[in-house]
Amino acid sequence: MRTLFWKSRILLLVVTAFVVACKNGGDPDPSASYQYLVEAKQVASLTKDQVASQVAAANPIFSGLVQFGVTTYRITYKTKNADGTEVMASGALVVPATQNAVPMVSYQHGTITSDASAPSYFSATSGMDGQLVILMGSVGYITVAPDYIGYGVSNTLPHTYESRQGLAQASLDLLRAAKEFFAGKSAWDNRLYLTGYSEGGYATMALLKKMEEEAPSEFNIRAVSCGAGAYNKTSFMKHLVNDTGTTLAAYNRLYVWVLMTYNRIYGLNRAPSYYFKEPYASQIPAIVNSAADLDNVTINASLNTAFTDSFRKGLNDGTDTAFLNAIKDNDIYDWKPKSTLQLYHGDADELVPFYNSQSAYDAMKARGAANVELITMKGKTHTSGITEYATGTLILFTSVK
Repeated sequence: MRTLFWKSRILLLVVTAFVVACKNGGDPDPSASYQYLVEAKQVASLTKDQVASQVAAANPIFSGLVQFGVTTYRITYKTKNADGTEVMASGALVVPATQNAVPMVSYQHGTITSDASAPSYFSATSGMDGQLVILMGSVGYITVAPDYIGYGVSNTLPHTYESRQGLAQASLDLLRAAKEFFAGKSAWDNRLYLTGYSEGGYATMALLKKMEEEAPSEFNIRAVSCGAGAYNKTSFMKHLVNDTGTTLAAYNRLYVWVLMTYNRIYGLNRAPSYYFKEPYASQIPAIVNSAADLDNVTINASLNTAFTDSFRKGLNDGTDTAFLNAIKDNDIYDWKPKSTLQLYHGDADELVPFYNSQSAYDAMKARGAANVELITMKGKTHTSGITEYATGTLILFTSVK
């Protein structure tokens, strides 16, 4: 495997040689009739030096890649929630401050636990996700990043955490709003790249699947990079139900969040006591709208010890068909993508097990997918793999024209 050092050096050479430019997008035409775009509000205009300073503060390894200043926007647009109802959502748009047309990257962010961390706020709390959005813009890509339902202008709604339909629809409709924003302008050359890590990896895979199956001619997808996503929900849930290893309370809160999100979205509406023993059941609200609703949940042992015996039995013997069907509906590992796709995953990932990417790769290759590659990040955990994923993703995007 190429070392991170050489990946970074190669990337720097590629980006330097990759002559990109893009005319500043400007504001949308106020007289136009848009189906998705509601508003595009300029947030800031940053010089190259300002961007380099921000990127260096987040991860110095990337500071030398900055090529351009950027203009940032908050996009408000129409989309549909997981139940099909129309809602308003928001997302970030970053436009490089250069002269000719360039490609676009759709960046789906990972798990966040506060609304302030949503991409369209461009805040310091957005962490690596926010800096990668700015970085990709400064390298020379128009970059969009959905907040998802439950953040930004839709922050009064429950977040569609790890919901295939909710995440993919919000991401796709932001791309449609961006297309309307750039209509009649020469900024975007119509090439599109997709990427994301963790929840963003899952969202990116769901987005790609939805686009290829439901809107195959709408966008010119050139390459896709998914990092550490939980694509195999069925196997993951059965792992949680039966695994006896000790896990962290912070991770268990995320697993509980997924479970209670499916409980709500699929109309199961079961009390927490159906799934969890005491003292945990009384710590979990019946409706989980955000991570903050689980702040008082403390499961310091293996999650399977917190599940009720009846729930575990129903999953293991297949009799809990309602919950199993909800989980299966969110499996996105077993299909045949047409696009160039790289799967990044650390084989020491303690939050989202490596088999999620391995099973996706195996299933896709078995279906005849020719352009899928699994990049195993040796010894990398969920957190330590982010830099290698980001570096490899930029190399992929600059090499696939």
